[in-house]
Amino acid sequence: MEGSIEKASKGSRSLARARRGKKRELFPAASVCVALVALIFMGSAIAAIVIVGISHFGDALTSAEIAFSLRMSAVTSTISTVLCLLLALPTAYALSRTKMPCKRLAGILMELTLSLPYILLGFALLLIFSSPFGKALKEFGFAVVFQPTGIVFAQLIVNLPFAIRMVRTAFDALDPRMEFVSRTLGVSSWRAFISIVLPLTRNSIISAAVLTWARAMGEFGATLMLVGVTRMRTETLPGSIYLSISTGNNDVAMATAMIMLIVSAATLVVANVLSKPIGASRTDGPTTRGRRFAARAPKPERATGLADIPFEEDSYGR
Repeated sequence: MEGSIEKASKGSRSLARARRGKKRELFPAASVCVALVALIFMGSAIAAIVIVGISHFGDALTSAEIAFSLRMSAVTSTISTVLCLLLALPTAYALSRTKMPCKRLAGILMELTLSLPYILLGFALLLIFSSPFGKALKEFGFAVVFQPTGIVFAQLIVNLPFAIRMVRTAFDALDPRMEFVSRTLGVSSWRAFISIVLPLTRNSIISAAVLTWARAMGEFGATLMLVGVTRMRTETLPGSIYLSISTGNNDVAMATAMIMLIVSAATLVVANVLSKPIGASRTDGPTTRGRRFAARAPKPERATGLADIPFEEDSYGR
């Protein structure tokens, strides 16, 4: 009698565990369903662009105006991306590796613009360059308002906090012990930055540059406020789409948008390829060749590594 009761209790417990396991297994399926809903929602917008614009895609490729806007977008995006990196690299290093005064406050202020509408940032630039300071710059030959130079500034103010954030994240993920050890060996901060920090975060920095360039290609709000959209003068690809929609040429606008989709897809592929950290490997363990090599190789004696070196994080400026 007791044995039958014990068997029944064990059976009920196993049944309860099986039910809990089934409930846990429902989450992957539910997440896939949600992902499919998001994919359909975003894919429908892309499909609408392709369906409407495919008939005029050939005309868009041969249009002199669209070719000008593509060239303007590519040139200004490249210049603004280079400026973003020149400013983002030392700024991110200062926020990540130094005892910069009011570092937390500075980081918050730099990232505030990420939440502001881009058209508002463009209007702020318009106020700055329309002030006596901006007029003085114009007298010296540095005109910004309603000039192609303003496109670079509009892209810069929109993308600089984004670039700083991405580069800083890469620097924060890097173990500072290697820099600390190099400093104890007499290496200067600049040399450690060039020979250690940049090589180890190279892929992340290149990925940030590619994504910054792609964002600059699609920037419109700040550009519209600062330089406007003048055909064959300050016309970028988003500006060309805006002008086509304003004049009722929706097919041409969607064909131009297809060009932007192709450019964006190419940049995202490059960014995804470069997003893999240096030295990253598969999570399922070493390859067969690596296992054979490890089996033949003699086991070295334990040497003192970076983990064995005393390290005070506060002493390094973090």
